[in-house]
This record gives sequence, structure tokens and C-alpha cells, in this order.
Amino acid sequence: MKAAGFEFELLHIDKRCGARLSRLTTPRGTVELPAFMPVGTCGSVKGLTAQQVRATGAQILLGNTYHLSLRPGSEIVQQLGGLHKFMDWPHPILTDSGGFQLFSLAKLTKITEAGATFRSHIDGCELELTPERSVQIQEELGSDIAMVLDHLIELPADRAAVADANERTIRWAKRCRDAHTRDSQIQFGIVQGGLDPAMRRNCARSLGDLDFAGYAIGGLSVGEPPEEMHKVLDVSCPVLPEQKPRYLMGVGTPTDLLESVKRGVDMFDCVMPTRNGRNAMAFTDNGHLKLRNQVHRTDPRPLQMEVETEYSHLSRAYIRHLFMAKEMLGPILLSIHNLAYYHRLMRQAREAIKADSFLDFYEQRMAGWGKKPDIAGV
Repeated sequence: MKAAGFEFELLHIDKRCGARLSRLTTPRGTVELPAFMPVGTCGSVKGLTAQQVRATGAQILLGNTYHLSLRPGSEIVQQLGGLHKFMDWPHPILTDSGGFQLFSLAKLTKITEAGATFRSHIDGCELELTPERSVQIQEELGSDIAMVLDHLIELPADRAAVADANERTIRWAKRCRDAHTRDSQIQFGIVQGGLDPAMRRNCARSLGDLDFAGYAIGGLSVGEPPEEMHKVLDVSCPVLPEQKPRYLMGVGTPTDLLESVKRGVDMFDCVMPTRNGRNAMAFTDNGHLKLRNQVHRTDPRPLQMEVETEYSHLSRAYIRHLFMAKEMLGPILLSIHNLAYYHRLMRQAREAIKADSFLDFYEQRMAGWGKKPDIAGV
């Protein structure tokens, strides 16, 4: 890695699969991999303070270029000392490039070779997001890891459309690399190519030639069957540089995480633990709990004692009561629990990889998640 203070170390690969134990060192701290990144789209993980997020085991957060550029504006964040100081998070931060909004806000977006022109979802004002502007915004935000601007399209799409977006992603990646000026920030390229194995391999090789500090696999977890995602990982990971981190964007469920770790992915982000927490769902080793269900009304047991938080002793009955009474504490408690569960899962995965027993751990967790949790005795 060319930027000062950054280093990636591949420590061990499990002898029975592609699972990797590694470490990403940044000037603001070390991230032990595999790792999950909570999503702080607008400079906040919804409903939680930075200190509460850190207490769940988070080592690194994700912020979003598009949303922060609209509100409060990257210039304001820079004026106030950068995103770390702004949100009181002195640890590593990765910022997305805004490329996902080309997909999620497609009806408000016009794509040309120059870049993307958005209509703000807030007030309808026009926003131009070129590769150069995306880099500038992320440098003003001051994140540790910046993503290049990519062109993500909705699937299914015809092969010509996927190929066009794929080639544009490669050209935009080079423009992002050339526009990058911040020594205290590294860039990750993003592999696109839809569900086409040849396009994925071509994109991965082309981005590898651009020598980014790390590589993301994008365009997945957007509605395709899990088997299709696995196939993309199977063809993409072996082509990516072994001595650089691999990040699967926007994924996912606990099952998705372990399936991807098994194939050689190092980093993840997803809104699922907090979004599901706000909607009364808790993740456990025996599957998910739907806390609004009647079966929990008098249940004195905690969600799962092994998931250690300041609140892990509270009963399922109490947490259900909070949701039924529409108390805001309920969503907060489940968001904390779910994030702690995800970070515990990644810690256990790291320990298993080190011991060359990841596949045993994988089978154990899969068996547990196959159970039905919302019954007495679980």
C-alpha cells in the first residue's frame, strides 16, 4: 500500500477452504479481518452513539458519499474537522462512492461517460457526481478508505448493457485513481460485471492492473439468488490480488457472511443488523427471534447470553414489551445486540481460520440457523 501508515497482512489461509485471516493497519487503528462494518450512511449508525457502536466490537464504520454530500455537505464536514471528528469516531472509516445510488435512485439519475447527474431525493436539486467529484468529496470527508465510483445497473439486464456498465466502471476507476491526492487515504476498486463470469474476471484483472490498495466485489445482494452470488465470488476472488483486502459490498445475512468468508472475502457491510433490530428481529445462534411474537410475552430468558453487551441480561419479555409499547429503547437494544452478534460471529470466524477449523465452525452455525427459534425451549 502506497499511503503512509497503511499495511495489509495476510496471516493465514484455512487449509480446507479459502477463508483468510488477515489484518489491515491504518493510521487510525488496526482492523482484524474478516470483519463486519456497521453502516453509518449519514454519519450515524441509526439510533446509536459512536461509543455504543464501538462497545459492540466494531473496528471500522461505513459512511456514504452521496448522502453526506447532500446533507450537511462535504465542505461543512471538512470545515468541522473531518468525518471522524464530526461524528466522534476516531477509528477507521470507509466511505462508499455514491455508485450504489446509480442503482437505487435510477429513476432520478442520468448516466453519461462523464458521470452521473442526480436529482436529490431530498429537494430535487441537481447533483453531478463524476469520478473526480466522488474522489474530491471523499477526500473532504477525510475517510481512511475511499471507494472508486462504479456503474451498478439493475439485473436482469441484457449482456450488452452489463458489458457497457462494466467497461465504464473500469474507465471510471482509472479516473478515480488519477484524481486521488490524499496521502492519508487509500482507494479500493470495485469489481462489476453482473452475473457473467467472464465479465467479472475481466473486470477483476483490469482493476488489478490499476494497483488499488484493495478490491471490492459490487453489484450483488440486489435480489439475485444466493447461489448466483456464490458463483460470482467463486470466479472473482481467485483473480483478485491475494495480498490485498477483499470487500463484498452490501452483504448481508449471517449465512451470507460465512458463505463469503469461506470463499476468501475479508470485509462486509450491511444495514441488516440495525434495520432488522429496529423491526423487532434479533439474530442468535439458533436462528432469528421475532420479538413481537406472543411466545415471548412471559419469557424470562435473555436473547443470547453469549452475545455480551451491557444489556445482554435483559429478558425477551421486557424487550417485547418495549416494542409493543412503542418505546424507542426497544429498537436501540436490538440494534446493539445484532451488531454485537455480527462482530462475535466474525471473531469466532477468525479464531476458526487460525485453527484450520473454519469449515467445522461453518457447519455448526449453519445447523443452528436451520432451527426454528420462535418456539418454547429454544
